[in-house]
Amino acid sequence: MAAKAVFLFFIVSFLSLARVSFSGDPNPSSAYDELKSSGFPVGLLPANVLGYSLNRTSGDFAVRLDDHCRVTLPPDNYSATFSSRITGRLADRRISSLEGIKVRALFRWWAITGIRSSGDELVFEVGLASAKYPSRNFDESPECEGRSHDKADS
Repeated sequence: MAAKAVFLFFIVSFLSLARVSFSGDPNPSSAYDELKSSGFPVGLLPANVLGYSLNRTSGDFAVRLDDHCRVTLPPDNYSATFSSRITGRLADRRISSLEGIKVRALFRWWAITGIRSSGDELVFEVGLASAKYPSRNFDESPECEGRSHDKADS
C-alpha cells in the first residue's frame, strides 16, 4: 500500500512540474495580459477565453475558448470565427504560425496566419496577402455573437 502512495505522489508531483515548466510561469497572467505585454490589444481574442499555455522559450502558445465563437470585426464588419483552440507563436509585436482564426472576405473564408503590431496599426496576414487596420479598433474583446458548431468553409 505504501508503494502505491509513493508512486501516486511521484506522478502528481511530476505532472505539476510539467505544467509549470510548459507555461514557464507558476503564476501565469491572463491571455489578455500576455497580448498586452507583447504589444497587442486585448481585442484580438474574444471574451470567452477559458485559459492558455505559453512556452516562454519558444513562444509557442495555445488558447482555449469555451466554444467556437463568431464575431464581427471592425471597421469593415468582416465575419470572423474562432475555433475552440487557437495556437501559434508569440514574439514581441508578432504572432506567427497562427491557427484557429478565419475571416470571411470576398465570399470566402480565409485563415489568418499571422498578426504584426506596427505602431498604431495591426497587420493581418492571410497567406501572401495582408491588410492593415488601426489597433484602436481592437481595444476591447468582442463578445461571441453565437455559437458556431459548423466549421467555416475552407
